[in-house]
Amino acid sequence: MATYVKFNSFVEAMAEKVHNLGADMLKLLLTNSAPVAANTVKADLTEITPASGYSAGGPTVTISASSQTSGTYKLVGTDVVITAGASLGPFRYVALYNDTATNKELIGFWDYGSSVTLAIAETFTIDFDATNGILTNA
Repeated sequence: MATYVKFNSFVEAMAEKVHNLGADMLKLLLTNSAPVAANTVKADLTEITPASGYSAGGPTVTISASSQTSGTYKLVGTDVVITAGASLGPFRYVALYNDTATNKELIGFWDYGSSVTLAIAETFTIDFDATNGILTNA
């Protein structure tokens, strides 16, 4: 499983009410260009060319829980499955961003270690951590 890495600006954006993670529309963008922690908005990333099975802007994440326990916040979402209707990729990184926010602020990304290209009918699952959720903030 790929490891979640937060974008630095996400910390400030949380403090300044840019994100309402339990209510805003969060999306996943596929890219083959390495994100850096200093990226702040979706426009800073180079999205792969959309193809059948992957629309521009990426799929929406369904949030199943947004809550805190003993001072630790956890955002939990349903795994996202992308099924290629045509050749799709290559991509190595999956970036999470807030599509509701005015500037489409970035939240974090996952590095899958090597580029992935899907053939027709192949699937790729973004498997969110069942224990820690999409992200935790303590």
